Parts: sequence; C-alpha cells; structure tokens
Amino acid sequence: MEIGLYSFGDRTIEEGTGRIISPHERIQRLLEEIKLADEVGLDVFGIGEHHREDFIVSSPVVILAAAARITKRIRLSSAVVVLSSEDPVRVFQQYTLLDLISDGRAELMVGRGSFIESFPLFGYNLQDYEVLFGEKLDLLLQLREKEIITWKGRFRAPLYNQRIYPRPLQEMLPIWIAAGGTPQSAVRAGKLGLPLAIAIIGGEPERFARFTELFRKEAYATHNRIPPLSINSHGFIADSDKEAYNTAYPAIKRSMDQLGRERGWPPMTKEQFDFSVSLHGANFVGSPERIVEKILFQHSIFKHQRFLLQLTVGTLPHKKVLRAIELLGTKVAPVIRKELGVK
Repeated sequence: MEIGLYSFGDRTIEEGTGRIISPHERIQRLLEEIKLADEVGLDVFGIGEHHREDFIVSSPVVILAAAARITKRIRLSSAVVVLSSEDPVRVFQQYTLLDLISDGRAELMVGRGSFIESFPLFGYNLQDYEVLFGEKLDLLLQLREKEIITWKGRFRAPLYNQRIYPRPLQEMLPIWIAAGGTPQSAVRAGKLGLPLAIAIIGGEPERFARFTELFRKEAYATHNRIPPLSINSHGFIADSDKEAYNTAYPAIKRSMDQLGRERGWPPMTKEQFDFSVSLHGANFVGSPERIVEKILFQHSIFKHQRFLLQLTVGTLPHKKVLRAIELLGTKVAPVIRKELGVK
C-alpha cells in the first residue's frame, strides 16, 4: 500500500497562538512539510485547489512544481484539480511540465470540487456542474492518449487536428477520479478504467464499501482489470493518543463548524468527535499504533492500494505537524508495508 499526505494549505486561526499566519509563512510551511514527507519515505503528497480565504492554494501545480525541486522520490499529485472550472488543455500542459520538472513523478487527481467558488470566479454556471465535469474529463483523457486531437464540445472552442505539447516524461500521465463517495462517481471511474480516490471525512466508513464494489465491478466488466483505490481521510498523529487528540480536536472542530455554518450543519459535538476517532469512525487521530490499527481495519473492508491523510485540518503548530509527518513515515508506513507484504 502507498502511504501519503494531502493538504489544502489551511490558513485559519492557529491553535495555541490565536493568530493567522501570513500567506508567505503558510507556503513556506507547506513546502517544508512536503520536503520532510519525501525524506521520511512517504509515497505521495497531494495538494488541493480552493479559491477562498481559509485555504492558501489556488493553483496546486505551482506548489507541486516548487516541491519537485526540493524532493527526490515522492509522487506529486493534485488533490484535487477542480476540472469543471478549468481548461483541460491548460491542465494537461501544466501537469506535463510538472512531470518533466519532477523526473516523472506527477499525477492528476480530478474532481468536481466540494466548494463552488471557482464557478463564478471563472465564468461558469453552477447549473452545468455535472455536464461540465463529464465533458472536460473526456477531453483531458483524449489529450493524454493522443498527440494530435480533434474534439468538439459545448463549453470550449473545438480543436481540429491540434497538436498538444509538451508530452510527459511518463508514458501515460496518471489521472485519478476523486469522489466524496457517490455511486455515480464510483461507476464513472470504473467505466473509464481510472483509479478512484474516495474522501471519507465523516460517518461510518463501512458504508462506502458498496461504492468500492460498484467501482470494481464496473471496471472489471468494462476493462477486465481493476484500477487502484485510494482512501483519503482527516486526522493527526502524535507520540501518544492523548497528545494527538488534544492537538487535533480544537482545529478539526473549528474547521467543521465553519463548514457547518456555511452549509447548515449543527456544530460538531465532543461525542461526535470521539466516535470519529474510534475504530469505526472516519478520522485517523492517535498514536502510530492506533493509526496502524485503523488503516489495517479499513484495508480489511476496502482492500485499497493507497491511503492519504490530511494532517492539517485547520492551522496547527508547525513543529507538531512535522513530528506527525515523521511518525507517519517512520512508525506507521513501515508497519503497514510489512503487514500487507509490500516492499
């Protein structure tokens, strides 16, 4: 199993200091996190796209390109590119350049996005939410397949025998479908034969098992093979369960309560958080031993090939984040690889 991290570059009130760090400081912290993740042997680091005050990354590829020059082996992924409000040609060109800069370590995770700010920002109608993604994904997949392309759709100027350059170092630029766990997204990924990343950030993870079954059934029926599956979750790691809990709880609650105010959810209770960090809950918060136990438990359900953890849900003390990355790379990942027979 691949073990990695993802981040949206959260920039909220910092737990412990009560301040909001500058955009410059948040970017420097993020690059340091990616560099350390590479040094401790993690497999993947993903960066997500947002266009709002509390997340610093509006263009993941810029951060990933900077990270490519300070890392050696870690795969560099979007997590995600909001493809519905992007131009697939520019996305393909940008991540091809990232692939060339990083010596073949780039990949794309594309999705419709859990926030809608990019639609009015870039001149798209939210009513076209579904069809935009489908059409643009179709073009993106054709771009990676063919150097010369003819294509026509509703939302973009057509292409006639257009040559698309540059081409990536990898023979095929990896493209993942990212989803919040809807049956339609699982079936779409399976039908297209693309890897699927499911974000599980609440409730009982077992309820997502049906979606993974749909994904694998559709992929095998259509392509006679089953692409990789990733489980992406929130959490935090510290040397003890108590320290991890005390560090993560205020930050996760603050972030979830803000989303709740925007979307009509009630505030997170301590009882809800306590369940979320239990074996059957969604959040991975605890000591390395507890994180190992939970990854293996979920692997027994999903048989996934990748696990990505979002450590910085909210702005946490930087030294504690770096320690969490170190623990994931040196205490968690080696045990998981040994238990699952992965070299």
